[in-house]
Amino acid sequence: MDRQLTIATELAAWASERIRRPRTTDDTSDIREKAGPADIVTATDEAIETHARTILRREFPAYGIEGEEHGVHQGTPGAPHWLIDPVDGTTNYAHGLGWCSFSLGLATPHGEPLLGVVADPWRHEIFTATRGGGAHLNGHPIHAAHHTTLTGHVFLTEWAAHAHWPGMDDLLRQLADRHCTVRVMGSTALSLAQVAAGRATAAAIGEFHPVDGLPPLLIATEAGAVAIPRLPPYNTPLLLTAPGAADEATALWKHTVLR
Repeated sequence: MDRQLTIATELAAWASERIRRPRTTDDTSDIREKAGPADIVTATDEAIETHARTILRREFPAYGIEGEEHGVHQGTPGAPHWLIDPVDGTTNYAHGLGWCSFSLGLATPHGEPLLGVVADPWRHEIFTATRGGGAHLNGHPIHAAHHTTLTGHVFLTEWAAHAHWPGMDDLLRQLADRHCTVRVMGSTALSLAQVAAGRATAAAIGEFHPVDGLPPLLIATEAGAVAIPRLPPYNTPLLLTAPGAADEATALWKHTVLR
């Protein structure tokens, strides 16, 4: 897995540099809608994914690839497959808000995570993990927070595109009652990765998509975070929490989201 991680990290560094290039936010000629006004893609998304696919197919020709923008390339039966989200948080990127990420993962044919990389271009940070190898930030080991309660700490979540997801409003009300500070930042991969770094005590999404969810899920769990469930089915909710707050967070999750 060392070679796969090296190539993935190099791609993350290249993508970060590409995302940081100056662009004029009042020029929308490089932006187009996909499913609707809240679901957009830019020329940068497409260029990064195209480059990543070229490198990955050259270096690992047997592997499959699934990308946010260019769909699925079938690999050799039984081979792992890559998962690419070239700019996770495209709306932020397109509007000049410095919170988006490059996400790259490797999974078994059954969807079990093997490797995860999430890059934050604006803070020059690259989160990495391999299965059983721990989680790292710029090469240094990281661990989930030691907090034993949600009260007074940060809880990150994301909309389902532009909309609230089932149970989200009840969850937010319960977190407010606990004086837990909720943030909706706009990049699933980057928000989930903050649990791995101990910056957020918990994070949750209402719709799990492997292309942007699997890499930070592996990074967070390798950092000691608890995932509910351990590996969600597609389009279902995911909760990540620091281990010391897991009982409280899980009970709240079951009462508001899973009921």
